[in-house]
Amino acid sequence: MITNSFENNSRRAPIISRYGMVAASQPLAVAAGLRLLTQGGNAADAAVAVAAALNVTEPGSTGLGGDAFCLYFEASTQKVYALNGSGRAPAALTLERLRKEGLGESLPPYHPYTITVPGACAAWCDLLDRFGKLPRSQVLAPAIELAHEGFPVAPQTAFLWQNAAARGQLASAVNGKELTIDGRGPQPGEIFRNPGLARALTLIAFEGKEAFYRGAIAESIVEIIREAGGCLSLDDLAAHESTWDEPISITYRGLRFWECPPNGQGLAALLALNLLEGFDLTEQEPLSAGRLHLLIEAMRLAFADARRYIADPRVSAVPVQELLSKEYAAERRKLIDPARANPAIRYGVPLAHSDTVYLSVVDGQGNACSFINSNYMGFGTGIVPRGWGFSLQNRGHNFSLVEGHPNQLEPRKRPYHTIIPAMITREADGSLFASYGVMGGFMQPQGHMQVAIALTDDQLDPQSALDRPRFCIEPDENASLVSLEEGIPLRVMASLADMGHRIRPVSGAGRLLFGRGQVIYRDPDSGVLWGGSDPRSDGCAMTAI
Repeated sequence: MITNSFENNSRRAPIISRYGMVAASQPLAVAAGLRLLTQGGNAADAAVAVAAALNVTEPGSTGLGGDAFCLYFEASTQKVYALNGSGRAPAALTLERLRKEGLGESLPPYHPYTITVPGACAAWCDLLDRFGKLPRSQVLAPAIELAHEGFPVAPQTAFLWQNAAARGQLASAVNGKELTIDGRGPQPGEIFRNPGLARALTLIAFEGKEAFYRGAIAESIVEIIREAGGCLSLDDLAAHESTWDEPISITYRGLRFWECPPNGQGLAALLALNLLEGFDLTEQEPLSAGRLHLLIEAMRLAFADARRYIADPRVSAVPVQELLSKEYAAERRKLIDPARANPAIRYGVPLAHSDTVYLSVVDGQGNACSFINSNYMGFGTGIVPRGWGFSLQNRGHNFSLVEGHPNQLEPRKRPYHTIIPAMITREADGSLFASYGVMGGFMQPQGHMQVAIALTDDQLDPQSALDRPRFCIEPDENASLVSLEEGIPLRVMASLADMGHRIRPVSGAGRLLFGRGQVIYRDPDSGVLWGGSDPRSDGCAMTAI
């Protein structure tokens, strides 16, 4: 049961429907997904249509040069599937190579060595091949039209685009100016056309992922990376494949929370919820210092484990089951002092028993797709393959350069990944509770946890849950600096400081730090959908008819 937003002073009302719903950070992309639903497509078709349209309308967040992850709920079987569409490091990139070139201590964030194989294209195609109903050409048609004909740039997108251009992320990158208007970012409402991206999407629409990983696009990717000083090869691209993995989950308050397994950081959100299950959060006001303190401490402990253990499980063993056990949570929970911040958070040792876009779609049959697609830091490296209209990600910056660390850089290895979709089902009958996610680097598991608590412990509707002010723990070694969003009372901020937290109030445009989420909830009896979209973005939730 969820409560009505008007009783919780929401900034806008939730969208309610029974015919299918799309929620994303850009209205034109939402419209693309709705078109596919009205044409007879399902959640998979609509999700890929939205993801492709977001590549056009938010190229500073996502695109063909990045990676993707997906959780798909199949209504007929009530089974959750996990798709890992992240790419791997080049075969020629090693720690030894970095040391010889003087990069062994720290890899610059926009260096061409941070480019891992872009996995988004394969993820789109593989999701459609397994669950889609409509032809790929029909699914990609709205995005192709937007890229070819142009679109008016939304205000927040324009703000981020202009900032990226002004600080040189595009201008200083090889061929980065291809994604600018004479070297600048577009103004709000200005029409931006991307004929190169229209050409790339058209090739993929008719030839599939082969066009990206083995054809002319692949050759252009390798050529521009070599020109920039990188080492990704045609063999690296040709060897890429998505993987269908078993999703990981925990139970919390009678619900089951699903995330993609490592190398994604969804594990961190589940670790935090496991810790919080031992507290009655309803005893305290949602934005009280006492409750926020518990959430912050649980998240700090979760991050300590995440930084230590999350890696590519095909290369480094990750003790997922042990980390997510209720017994491990009980031991770690003892480190939470309800009155004081723990000054020395460290990772535990479980006992062994042997800038991003997020979108959500639920169709009229109850299938759900929780999908996330990202370049990592804004436009990623800002490097653009000539004539194709998309930038290449810098996801490899997340590798550890410490030899022996589970997440250390190795050839053909996937890095620690920040982008994570989420899903919730009811433990009693396996039915869909919600498809949701919060994008934004290391904010994502924190956003997942905070929105989940609003939906479950406080029974808020999706829009109210997304409206609630958030905290963000900065990703330093001890996870000690906590940013607090405007809307959290000043007296609460002061109380948290008295409890030992290093706090930083954040307001205005800085609120982008707290992520941009989407939620679609499904009523178990009527099948009615309740949708919400984050007020920190340009987007919306909207219904099909």
